[in-house]
Amino acid sequence: MKIALFGATGGTGRQLIRQICEAGDEVTAVVRDPARLTESHPHLTVLRADVTDPATLRPAVEGCDAVVSALGSRDGRVPTTVCADGTAGIVQAMRTARVRRLVVVSAGTLTTEGDGPLTRLIMKPLLGNLLKHTIADKRRMEDVVRASGLEWTIVRPPMLTDGPHTGVYRTAVDRNVRGALRVSRADLADCILRCLLQREPINAAISLGY
Repeated sequence: MKIALFGATGGTGRQLIRQICEAGDEVTAVVRDPARLTESHPHLTVLRADVTDPATLRPAVEGCDAVVSALGSRDGRVPTTVCADGTAGIVQAMRTARVRRLVVVSAGTLTTEGDGPLTRLIMKPLLGNLLKHTIADKRRMEDVVRASGLEWTIVRPPMLTDGPHTGVYRTAVDRNVRGALRVSRADLADCILRCLLQREPINAAISLGY
């Protein structure tokens, strides 16, 4: 596959680059500042672009089999629109380039469906207040994705860690994985690539965790 990756300089993005290249696929990492990306590989291309300007994004997505967005704010305590605005630009560029497959990283905090009572009644309200700006941005992003007309998958992880790549985790479609409180960024990347390889779920959200 040939994959365009947004949010490549974050922890999940770096894991995606590593696993995509190790699988023998090609990845174009779309970044604002190439100096922040230290990874190098024959299958990696780094492209400077403004994620909010679709005109600059078309060269990144054109000819790709799929697009992955791991965009996110670095400070969840302040208002942000990076995910919603960035995804809107990506969707527009994909439409222009006639690329159909999109996978975006969201967050398990956006829903309580599938959660147990403790998580639903205590943990999620606390997190909802602490991460309200991030959650609002991710929710708007999901709205953009659902209205895109593309073949999309929304991936909703719980708390992310820097743990190892195990390839062993639970998943659930359109609900959270009950009792799953964390997952490594490496296994999140693994799940994203499985969604691409298996081409499912389409037009649905998938959650994961241990």
